[in-house]
Amino acid sequence: MKGADYKMDIALSLRSRRVLHKIMEENPWFSNILRNSESYQEAEDDLMHYCMGILSKSPDAMKFYNGEVSGRKAYRRLRWKDIGVIRMLDYITHSGLQLEDQNQGGKLIINQPIKLIWEACHNKKGGARHAFFKDMLNLLRQINGTLENIHPTREKVESWMTRYLSGLDERIIRFHDKNKKRILEIIIEKIDFGEVSHPRFTFDNRMSDEQKLERALQWWEDYTFHLSFAIRNPELMNEMLSWSLEEGVMSVFRDARKKGIPFFVTPYYLSLLNVYAPDYAVGSDLAIRDYIFYSKELVEEFGSISAWEKEDTVEAGKPNAAGWILPTSHNVHRRYPFVAIMIPDNMGRACGGLCASCQRMYDFQRGNLNFNLNKLKPEERWVVKLEKIMHYFEQDSQLRDVLITGGDALMASDKSLKKVLDALYDMALRKKEANKFRPDGEKYAEILRVRLGTRLPVYLPQRINEGLLEVLREFKEKAKKIGIKQFIIQTHFESPLELTPSSQNAVKKLLSAGWMITNQLVFTVSASRRGHTAKLRRVLNQAGIITYYTFTVKGYMENYHNFATSARAVQEQMEEKEYGKVPQELHDKLRELSVEPELMVEHIEEIMDEADLPFLATDRNMLNIPAVGKSLRFRTIGITRAGRRILEFDHDFTRTHSPIIEKMGKVVIIESKPIASLLDQYRDLGEDIGDYDSLWGYSIGETESMKPVFWYPEFDFKVTKEFTNLQL
Repeated sequence: MKGADYKMDIALSLRSRRVLHKIMEENPWFSNILRNSESYQEAEDDLMHYCMGILSKSPDAMKFYNGEVSGRKAYRRLRWKDIGVIRMLDYITHSGLQLEDQNQGGKLIINQPIKLIWEACHNKKGGARHAFFKDMLNLLRQINGTLENIHPTREKVESWMTRYLSGLDERIIRFHDKNKKRILEIIIEKIDFGEVSHPRFTFDNRMSDEQKLERALQWWEDYTFHLSFAIRNPELMNEMLSWSLEEGVMSVFRDARKKGIPFFVTPYYLSLLNVYAPDYAVGSDLAIRDYIFYSKELVEEFGSISAWEKEDTVEAGKPNAAGWILPTSHNVHRRYPFVAIMIPDNMGRACGGLCASCQRMYDFQRGNLNFNLNKLKPEERWVVKLEKIMHYFEQDSQLRDVLITGGDALMASDKSLKKVLDALYDMALRKKEANKFRPDGEKYAEILRVRLGTRLPVYLPQRINEGLLEVLREFKEKAKKIGIKQFIIQTHFESPLELTPSSQNAVKKLLSAGWMITNQLVFTVSASRRGHTAKLRRVLNQAGIITYYTFTVKGYMENYHNFATSARAVQEQMEEKEYGKVPQELHDKLRELSVEPELMVEHIEEIMDEADLPFLATDRNMLNIPAVGKSLRFRTIGITRAGRRILEFDHDFTRTHSPIIEKMGKVVIIESKPIASLLDQYRDLGEDIGDYDSLWGYSIGETESMKPVFWYPEFDFKVTKEFTNLQL
């Protein structure tokens, strides 16, 4: 732990003083409290009295502030002004709170917003920065009524959506075809000159340039070609992008290489980037670029990145942070009683590319994850470990949902994946048979859902071939007979530009094999622009994909560039996403979507038509809270001198947690970026900042309930209330 962050003697900048002047000018009541108080404690007392007077006129708000009511219904009853008043009160009641700021290497900071502004008012010092005063200015405008919350109309949201192009747009298809030809010509040239080689992908010396290109176009449909010729260094990538990258981008990549950050992108995925784009396509690939290109903050932090997921840190024989005893140290991750994440020892530990904001960057830093694909073939001992894992699942009293991921589950060979699925089937069958001898009320939960986590429909759609589909069909056919009811491919489209004819074809194949496809979006700055998520939902729905989660970026300063604040996640949830809300009377139809994945496109279209929806908002906006789980239930209890908000998160009380949750309490997270900085990024991306005015006022979050399509089927027996594999 480093020294405390006081710095009260630092003078204010000119920009800060100008905003402070606005605060005082616009809010005489606030100015009087500050100027007439002899200490910041006296100012806090007077502010508390003033704000409680406002809340006393709103019983719903008073109950919410006191914690007597919570949830989305209670939240929706709050006036916009009440939300601001509650934040001011939370600032005061949490004044003096000392916290370790992982964005600053664990430095101790003190939450003291009223002291900061009192010092600024009286002494023109205190060290608070421009972003702090901007946030305070807008908080006071929310309280005095000049910061309004006018939701955009559906027409406005749909106009925002038109700014983002789909990979199925005919103009984009032609553009991507040109990119593919350019990339293949470079690969052909490098094969000819002996700079790259592969025993499977060679040319006859007598072949003409046209014949070589024709052969290479055939290779393009083979996923092993893309893995074999994946771009592993930025210089080659820049060459394939016609040397179009700026020196600043390349400088960051060179520093990344020195730091040991791996680089891996397939020729296919690289072909989705715009090079010298025409006007209609400018900016359409920004969300993809932010996944491929590293930020200077990531490079600077690499080597000292702190693990975000506390429950992923496992010691042999000891429970993880959620209380679960695990069968191996790195093959099973677990947080909830009903769900286990399984990471096999095979090629599934790799990915089809490295996402710059990857939640597992900590493991890349430690060397646990890399792109040495040849070293990821299963070893003999994996058979023994697999048996041990299945025994663990079999003896678990509450488990009903197994997510096989990595890395990427579909990076595994068909043979390796089949072995894992067959072992899962045998385990589920044994569990079902054992239940015959247990009385009602003592029976163990049986496996109801199997999921495969993969980004290959996006990174490498050629992987979805007949061999894989046969494995998936065979498993589903026999698993259905023993009571497994839900079969889900959990994928990750980040941009509507990623849904190309190739990825659309891969999606059709997976649906035809009887597996439902759900999407998890990471809410990066580029992906969080107005209308982007709405357009992505529509494009995915039209392809037969259901949106599952919209995740706020995890991590600390390493993800600064991509981090969109929690306030933006709530704004998107309450404003744009609202127009895709499925009415209650159609929830039964929504729940039935998982029954016939083969007809998913038709069934989604039917619901959208019946409810007149532009898309289905079946996803939940969330942040993965360390050890607590997925939640967007928070209150803003403070703000740093740099303007970074301090949020107190509670768990999602709508789902079942480990009993340890009752002892764990709330989790405080200091955001890595002020709202002012996020707006600066939007401005740099060409956004109209006026479209985000209400962003400042979103300081409370409430988790949405899970949509019926994702509910577990009911058992026809009573499951025991006892927990196994748990040690509190």
